[in-house]
Amino acid sequence: MNAYLALGVAIIAEVIATSALKASDGFTRLAPTAITVVGYGIAFFFLSITLKTIPTGIAYAIWSGVGIVLISAVGWFWFRQALDGPAMIGLGLIIAGVVVVNVFSKSVSH
Repeated sequence: MNAYLALGVAIIAEVIATSALKASDGFTRLAPTAITVVGYGIAFFFLSITLKTIPTGIAYAIWSGVGIVLISAVGWFWFRQALDGPAMIGLGLIIAGVVVVNVFSKSVSH
């Protein structure tokens, strides 16, 4: 499996799991709790596949950076959580950081 495809699956699974974690209401709702556990399991499984090819620090930087941006978007859209100007600037800097790592770093295997 392509390492970046596996990383993408890991990121999506982590975002789903984190969204379900919020909806689980402190693990008091069964369905969101189950989705959280399964989602994190899938996320870590696919992250482990990614780490066979992509250096750990690079994979984790991409995984966490993209995950932060996506979960912030889910929080804004799904949970109606506000994002103010500084939050948007910070998220933009995270996106810029992921782009710099992927485009300019010699540590990333292309």
